[in-house]
Amino acid sequence: MNTWTTLSSAPHRMFFLGGVLQSILTVAWWLVDLAGRYGGLYAPIAWAIPPNDAHAFLMTYTFFPFFIFGFLMTTYPRWMNGEEVERKAYVTAFLTLSAGTLLLYAGLIFSIALLKIALLLFLAGWGMGLYTLLRVYVRARHPDKRHAAITSVVLVVGWLMVAAFASNEVQLVAIAKVAGIWMLLLPMFFAVSHRMIPFFSANVIAGYQIVRPSWVLAVIPSCAMLHGILELNGQQQWTWLVDMPIAISALYLTHSWRLRDSLAVPILGMLHIGFAWLGIAMLLYSAQSLGFLFTGQLVLAKAPLHALTVGYFTSMLLAMVTRVTLGHSGKVLEADRLTWGVFIAFQSVAIIRIAAELPWLSFAVRGHLYLCAGLAWLLLFGIWVYRYAPIYWRPRADGRPG
Repeated sequence: MNTWTTLSSAPHRMFFLGGVLQSILTVAWWLVDLAGRYGGLYAPIAWAIPPNDAHAFLMTYTFFPFFIFGFLMTTYPRWMNGEEVERKAYVTAFLTLSAGTLLLYAGLIFSIALLKIALLLFLAGWGMGLYTLLRVYVRARHPDKRHAAITSVVLVVGWLMVAAFASNEVQLVAIAKVAGIWMLLLPMFFAVSHRMIPFFSANVIAGYQIVRPSWVLAVIPSCAMLHGILELNGQQQWTWLVDMPIAISALYLTHSWRLRDSLAVPILGMLHIGFAWLGIAMLLYSAQSLGFLFTGQLVLAKAPLHALTVGYFTSMLLAMVTRVTLGHSGKVLEADRLTWGVFIAFQSVAIIRIAAELPWLSFAVRGHLYLCAGLAWLLLFGIWVYRYAPIYWRPRADGRPG
């Protein structure tokens, strides 16, 4: 079996490989930009669009979605007893998304016209992946499709937001940046957490009782959507009204899902630690909103945002992708010392990035912390990629297909 045949034998192999490459490329690009703007190594680079807009798009729409599509194309048939995704469908979606992503970098360097072509190509790839998932969803006859309903709807929202970004209209780009967090990634990551963490925990923790309340599956995605609407309308002083219910619900689940007991098994503990960041991030958002209500100042700046995106989304991604990769590799399903060490060390990236937003820091110190967080990300993801990327183009250790 040649490398291409192995790599394309299952959707998670191709998409996860695309995701791990993006974990390096997106942050490497960002560091190149920061080194000019904050490091003083050279004059700030003039990109085709503002660098903060490019950073938001690359992280939100071209890093996480590769993993999301790979994961859902693998799990949809299992969640709903549905039909398997056809090889031609996922290979075409992957190649189109990848071509669009690579062209994006060229567009950032050379011209807005090239960037728009890249975004249209990326939009087409996203649409292909979405159609493939919706086909499985619609045809499945499973009585409980709640989690897949949420993930499917927010992927439609994501497609619309990529289109909004491609328009290059200032207001639509602003909407896409906010909606990507609150109307795509948070509902997506929570739906997957709610579906998978109790399931994985029940197989490992002795005497574990599955706690998977339906009400929280309605509360958290709904409140996330409302937060996005309030933020887009400049009403950050009122977001605490929806942030607090998310925080309380997340902290309740962190306790009910038995975080402490999970730590005895690193590959499970990684999932629980990642999820614990959701409660922390939403407490920070609540404090930020209340502070703004009484002082008119966003004192914590982007600290809550990075607690959510780096702390919750990225830690959960590392944990879930590690587990799925090992689970489909034919290898022993356990996190070795290197994997556990990388994951624990990665928590410092979230902490450094949050600390960089402390209001009393000087511009120079803040810039250096940005660079430190980016370099730590690259180092740790680099080690993780070195450890896991080869699994995607190698046959399963047990000789089974997939």
